[in-house]
This record gives sequence, C-alpha cells and structure tokens, in this order.
Amino acid sequence: MLTTLGGTHLPEWITEAADANLPGISNFAVGLHSDFDAVTAGLTTDWNSGPVEGAVNRIKMLKRQMFGRAGFALLRKRVLLS
Repeated sequence: MLTTLGGTHLPEWITEAADANLPGISNFAVGLHSDFDAVTAGLTTDWNSGPVEGAVNRIKMLKRQMFGRAGFALLRKRVLLS
C-alpha cells in the first residue's frame, strides 16, 4: 500500500491484521480506526513532507553542534548561511 499509494485497500488490511491475533499488529490495526480519514489520505496522495523534514533535520544538527558554544546570533547566521 505504501509504494503503490493503495490506501483504498486499507479497510481490508485492517480486518486481516485484526484477525491475525498478533498482539502488536492487531493493536496497531485497531488504532488506525481512530484517525482513519487521515491515514487513508496519507496512503493515497503522492504529497510528502520530505523537503521540510530535511530542512528541520539540518537545523537541528546545527543547533546540536552549536550547543553551549555561542549565542543565538551566531546560530542564526549559521542557519541562514548553510
């Protein structure tokens, strides 16, 4: 479902997973019902947040490198220049 964007098959998968009697999978499948519309949308659209997550990861890495070394002004310059 993830690679083919087949979110329409989600109800069948949830039923099969819940009937499998595997504690982790069954609980996960039952938990998907709490936000079913969002999960289905995430599995059917081709939009992803990869570029945003990459930028956030880069900023967090810079923040960790600068921890305890300098003030906010230098951190801001590093973020803007990288």
